[in-house]
Amino acid sequence: MKLIKPVSTLLTLIPSIAYIPILIEIIKGFHIGGLNIIFQFLSSAIKPSFNQEVVKSAWEGLQITIATALTSWVISMLIGIVLGVLSTDLFWKRIPKFSYLGKFIKYSLAIPRSIHEVVWGLLFIQILGLNIWVAIISIVIPYSALTARVISEQLDSFDIQPLIAIKQTGSNIMGSFITILLPKLIPIVSTYGSYRFECAIRGVTLLGIFGLGGIGTELYLTLKSFEFNEMWTCLWMLWLVIILLEKFIRFSRSYLSDNISLKNSFLISISIFTLSLSLGIGLLYNLNFELFTPLSFSYLNLPSFVEIRNGFNNLTLFKLIITTILVTLFASGIAIGTPPLLLVLFPGKFSLKVQNLIWIFFRLIPPPLTTILILLFTNPSISVAALSLGITHMGVMGRLLTDNILNQEKSIYGAIKSNGSSKQSATLYGILAPQSNSYLAYGAYRSDVILKETAIIGAVGGVGLGWQLQESLSSFDWAQVMIITATFSLLTISGEFLFNTSQNYWLNNSTNNFIS
Repeated sequence: MKLIKPVSTLLTLIPSIAYIPILIEIIKGFHIGGLNIIFQFLSSAIKPSFNQEVVKSAWEGLQITIATALTSWVISMLIGIVLGVLSTDLFWKRIPKFSYLGKFIKYSLAIPRSIHEVVWGLLFIQILGLNIWVAIISIVIPYSALTARVISEQLDSFDIQPLIAIKQTGSNIMGSFITILLPKLIPIVSTYGSYRFECAIRGVTLLGIFGLGGIGTELYLTLKSFEFNEMWTCLWMLWLVIILLEKFIRFSRSYLSDNISLKNSFLISISIFTLSLSLGIGLLYNLNFELFTPLSFSYLNLPSFVEIRNGFNNLTLFKLIITTILVTLFASGIAIGTPPLLLVLFPGKFSLKVQNLIWIFFRLIPPPLTTILILLFTNPSISVAALSLGITHMGVMGRLLTDNILNQEKSIYGAIKSNGSSKQSATLYGILAPQSNSYLAYGAYRSDVILKETAIIGAVGGVGLGWQLQESLSSFDWAQVMIITATFSLLTISGEFLFNTSQNYWLNNSTNNFIS
């Protein structure tokens, strides 16, 4: 039995120190004028609009979001599966002379996945204009690369001895590869694919906030016009879809893994992809989107070397990078530190249920909209951007911690409590401590996601590389756009390496892994 290390338990709480500098800066820029609007926003949650036109508009926006998410999700999964297999070492065992191609594919995919879908969207709007294919392509590019990475890493972690044994019998190489591959690939696709579909819905919602249609556009317009009742109609409808999706995902995972054969699992997976793609394209076609009309391109004049050099000279690149890193660190501190802190300060089943409602609420509002709400009563700053990101990802971290605690064995907690310890102490050592390593491992992954999302917060909140990218795009300064995009890509690739190293460290010291 592994001993519980108190260091990791304390490390789940220490990040909440980030609140101190953030709250100080927000209080310094505080103005009371926007508090009344914030109160209106919160009170509107319990009285959303049921006006027929509002509900109809929200439903149409939700259909666009779901259809776009379904279409982009299926395309990205199919491309990701192919690229994932081609970039795995397992595939190239059969043709070792060309194994360098696998390495090339694997490392090349780091670039598209390092750039957030909203950044891709902002870039493609300049080329294709406001077009539904911009949203689809913007989701497909990074999600294909992310899926390929997960599949490649998972397949490479499996034992290759069965493949070698089948090959030595003289069996067909491709046939033996498929025989070994399918049983390993289907569980990965069913687990990760369902998670990636939920991400696609959130991604399309974010793209809508930046003008690409769907429920995101409805949310942005209702917030800007202070029609909070209408905004909450959209939010609750979106929440209902996400809740139903989560229940379907849990059912499908258990069904695919427990009740049916490998052949049927494969056929069901193919059927789900086919039906999802047909439903997505069919919905978009019925909503009068011209999917099959040839796209019109606006050709870009690539900048010259002199323009790129001038772009470097005009940009405060080092300051922008430091600002982006600070936003990531502060937001990660809030996201990782808050759920364990509330768990220890307010222990008990009832408190856990209340906290779960808070996490749902925080996950519901996209970060750019949270930024706009906070800016109603304070000035733009690093703290506003960090708090906006931290609140959303706090909801994700809190939900994961709560779900895991509900499924956790409570024997350690009971033993500590029976010895006369307080609820806080028993919760700290009996509930939080066994979860701390796996929680920190997921926190490392979540920090990687936060770093990528600084682009969308910067564009709204006026800080970091995201803000400068938006400014450069608005002025059609393609030299600066190239520099900022390349810089952001290098920054996120570096962050991915560091966060992955941290994640692997905590997982290797964890007995309870809940990372999907």
